[in-house]
Amino acid sequence: MPLFLTEQDVTKLLTMEDALAAVEAVFKAQAAGDATNEPRRRLRAGGAVLQVMGGAVGGFKDSSGGEYKGMLGLKSYLVTGAKARFYVNLYDAESGELLAFIEADKLGQMRTGAASGVATKFLARADAKTVGVYGTGWQAQSQVEAVCAARKIESVKVYGRSPENRERFCQEMTARLTGVKIAPVERPEEAADADVIVTITSSREPVLQGAWLKPGAHMNAAGGNSILRRELDDEAVRRSSFIAVDSIDQAKIEAGELVTAVEKGMLTWERVRELRYVVSGEMRGRTSDNQITLFKSLGVAIEDVATAAVIYRKAKQQNVGKEF
Repeated sequence: MPLFLTEQDVTKLLTMEDALAAVEAVFKAQAAGDATNEPRRRLRAGGAVLQVMGGAVGGFKDSSGGEYKGMLGLKSYLVTGAKARFYVNLYDAESGELLAFIEADKLGQMRTGAASGVATKFLARADAKTVGVYGTGWQAQSQVEAVCAARKIESVKVYGRSPENRERFCQEMTARLTGVKIAPVERPEEAADADVIVTITSSREPVLQGAWLKPGAHMNAAGGNSILRRELDDEAVRRSSFIAVDSIDQAKIEAGELVTAVEKGMLTWERVRELRYVVSGEMRGRTSDNQITLFKSLGVAIEDVATAAVIYRKAKQQNVGKEF
């Protein structure tokens, strides 16, 4: 019988180690032709927007070496005003059965952070020690956690428009990440003086300017998945020697920073690569310590499917969730 897993169940079961391993493994599977992604589609009625995305994964291994074969999934979420509801349906490819129906807000937060962590692992300088973060919301938490798991980070500088939210975020993350100095900064350019930079906002106007970047920086632009949003200015894109996305098809309709640069003739889509080829070793990303690299994260369904599969296996092992 299918298993119903709540947000509380997902929070109990899923670790960042799990999410990082699942996302990296599914990118490798995709590069090998063993995973297929369907870009997000949006449907509107009244004031609501239904967003749907699907993925199929032939096989991968989790952080403990467990093997997964033949998983398909559908992620859907309905946005009405300030509210959003996220769900993942996980199916078994061999039997065609629905394995699990999962509340997926926490799942999405963790896999989005993990994607930035994987990109940092493969694109940031090996000696990266500092992080700058733009954004202090819930999604920013998993971004910082994932990047700190990918590199031996010593300090994190946090910028957000609200001083109160900056302080709160730093206190919460300091309690979670031992040995990492996490402090707020008052000016946005101060956060850009870092080896790894994360933008995780809903801004329609750039929060990070390319002129602020130092040589060798790596950027994870993870906040916007709409062509109307831009977290980076044109100069940040222009200075990037290597640009990776999770899906080029999706980037052409959702990556505001890249679409704008292409329209202005500053960038061609031929220069944009999918992260899967770097993860699989088929392509080099960074080729020198002075290069600036960029990962534009949009969130793709195969990340959700792989992460959901790990959650489902752990739920069965630990007898978590309700059958229905």
